[in-house]
Amino acid sequence: MENTQHRRLLILGSGPAGYTAAVYAARANLKPALITGIEQGGQLTTTTDVDNWPGDVSGLQGPDLMARMQQHAERFDTEIILDHIVSTDLGRRPFQLTGERATYTCDALIITTGASARYLGLPSEEAFKGRGVSACATCDGFFYRDQAVAVIGGGNTAVEEALYLSNICSSVTLVHRRDRLRAAAILQDALLARCGDDGNVNVRWDSVLAEVLGDESGVTGVTLSSATGSETSQLDVHGVFIAIGHDPNTAIFNNQLDMEGGYIRVQGGLSGNATETSVSGVFAAGDVMDHVYRQAVTSAGSGCMAALDAEKYLAD
Repeated sequence: MENTQHRRLLILGSGPAGYTAAVYAARANLKPALITGIEQGGQLTTTTDVDNWPGDVSGLQGPDLMARMQQHAERFDTEIILDHIVSTDLGRRPFQLTGERATYTCDALIITTGASARYLGLPSEEAFKGRGVSACATCDGFFYRDQAVAVIGGGNTAVEEALYLSNICSSVTLVHRRDRLRAAAILQDALLARCGDDGNVNVRWDSVLAEVLGDESGVTGVTLSSATGSETSQLDVHGVFIAIGHDPNTAIFNNQLDMEGGYIRVQGGLSGNATETSVSGVFAAGDVMDHVYRQAVTSAGSGCMAALDAEKYLAD
């Protein structure tokens, strides 16, 4: 095939797991190439305040952290390739990956493709994407300064989005289908502190988004339904932020790797090769194999492990 490029080690994905794997692999003289994918920098590029990154006592911004990680990887001569892989063949040796710009082969592969925002699937939601409906408050919140917005969800992501927007918007309504939040206690406390007469946040319990309302100018409101469907109400907002979780980006590996719920299964255990998948020579790290912890630091840690596992594999 024309324009086929071979690398000893390829890393797919440019989040904390990918860049950490690149740093360790490059220092081991594996000469890795990292293919960024569409969302360069991963989910942290949509996160403002990162207060739990060890060593950064004063905290830092997500995009800044990712820029530093990329610079760190490039310092050790990691090759950064701006491409998006659309199909893979892990049944052949060397492994083959087809991108939008070129075809690549490799002797070992580290998958760090992460996860993507999940939407509700409402026709009205799709109709107003980019015109009032968003899945990224830090990307689009600025456009709703001093306006009313709604956040849909009840987990960590939803509460973090609501807290961020409360610093920008005139009012934030968190819409949750249950009578209690699933977010971490520290986040719930921060949110509830901004509710009430002195705050600009309120929570609509036992409610779901039924329809996004709007016109040619964009979103003008939402229709909410009670969880039982017996009652409906309308809420005037100009922005709707969907924050109901993420789906792992693993479609290109379907029927090639063992998965559970779309997440790649890895070997785990205490005998080494913890990040190896069901295919020898293919390793996975970060949110693509972790639906429990999903933290930047755990992703980075697993990226380190994947690089060490790949180094051992290539040395054998």
